[in-house]
Amino acid sequence: MRRTRHTPEQIVAKLREADAMLAAGRTVAQVVQQLGVSEQTYNRWRAQYGGMKEGEARRLRELEVENTRLKRLVADQALDMAILRDGYVPPAVFAAGLPSRPRTPVGLPVGAAPLLPARPACSPILTHRLS
Repeated sequence: MRRTRHTPEQIVAKLREADAMLAAGRTVAQVVQQLGVSEQTYNRWRAQYGGMKEGEARRLRELEVENTRLKRLVADQALDMAILRDGYVPPAVFAAGLPSRPRTPVGLPVGAAPLLPARPACSPILTHRLS
């Protein structure tokens, strides 16, 4: 049997049909057979979309998609921050067989610490560019 994905609007419509059939005296087994879904799917839909209207179901799906996108964005940003915090060494350095060590800013002797952290040192430049 071919698997079908239903939109939230279709699910709400099928749940309304199911309510009408159940009110008419049909059993749950007959209702799910008529709808073309399993009883497990029917119960899951009932739990998730039970009292919703079609517009609310659509909005819920849009919020779920946006939430997934934002979670991915936060994860990417956290990864970028970790890479910057740990000191990035390009893969070419490892391939060449050179010893790996944290990179130092250009113009500073090896082992010397920068006078300012990167963010405050760049803020006057960024402020100038933004205005």
